[in-house]
Amino acid sequence: MKGSAPRVPVPQGNYLPARRHGNLIFTSGMTPRRDGVLVFKGAVRKDALLDDSRAAVVLACNNALTAARGVLAAGEALTGILSLTVYVAAEPGFEAHSKLADFASAFLCEAMGEQGIGVRAAVGVATLPGDAPIEIQLVAFV
Repeated sequence: MKGSAPRVPVPQGNYLPARRHGNLIFTSGMTPRRDGVLVFKGAVRKDALLDDSRAAVVLACNNALTAARGVLAAGEALTGILSLTVYVAAEPGFEAHSKLADFASAFLCEAMGEQGIGVRAAVGVATLPGDAPIEIQLVAFV
């Protein structure tokens, strides 16, 4: 529905989507789910075009940002992103983890301006929950 706020992602297990401690907000790892359904599945292929994974990265990042915003009090806003971790489940030989993480950085910069850019890690893993290709975790501040 246009104009409505995105819904906070529903946990797929026994955890919180985000937790606040003082002015810091930590999100759980978010995969590219929409309404609880994993939209993208399978490892990133080493021979795939990077743009083929852009939508999965952006959706997972949007879920993390939405989770962070979900613990804000009325009238509060996120001031910035401290840390972004992008986990990439990829075939052996894939080497462009940081380029996929650039899609998440660009999304956060577009959503929050310069304050959307923090420190970052791009980590290759063998598998992710539900066979997701991407998982994103944020640390934000209010």
